[in-house]
Amino acid sequence: MKTAEKNDLSASLEDYLEAIFNLASKTDIARSRGIAEKLNVSKSSVTGALRILKQKGLINYKPYDYVTLTQAGKKAAAEIVKRHNILKSFFINVLGLKAKLAQSCACKAEHILGQEVINKLLLFIDFVTRKNKNGNNVVVDFKNFCKNEMEKAADKTKEG
Repeated sequence: MKTAEKNDLSASLEDYLEAIFNLASKTDIARSRGIAEKLNVSKSSVTGALRILKQKGLINYKPYDYVTLTQAGKKAAAEIVKRHNILKSFFINVLGLKAKLAQSCACKAEHILGQEVINKLLLFIDFVTRKNKNGNNVVVDFKNFCKNEMEKAADKTKEG
């Protein structure tokens, strides 16, 4: 059986893998109906994706049965979830976005940004955290900067 390389998963298949991972986090299984509900897609779309993920060696699946992740599937899904969580944390804690918007942006960005960008974001978060521990609150400074710039832009709009 072929094992999947990260690069041969489309954004859609990554979403399915992430959904299975999250649904199976407590019971080690997921069901097609739950996947369809979580991703807001039809059951037939789920079936098609599950067949592909099975062919790639990422899940164990039989029609009308539950779905489990293989070891390769767990590894790939954990990496996807990690990228998602890093991005969401960055969007909320550094950029100051609301949780719902951060969630949506993380879902989109996690498929596009490569590991190098994710690694740099991790380093940046670590840098900011260390600066905060030393009394330099970079995040608060950035949020104040953004607020001031937004106010300036609003004033220019009122003038024009």
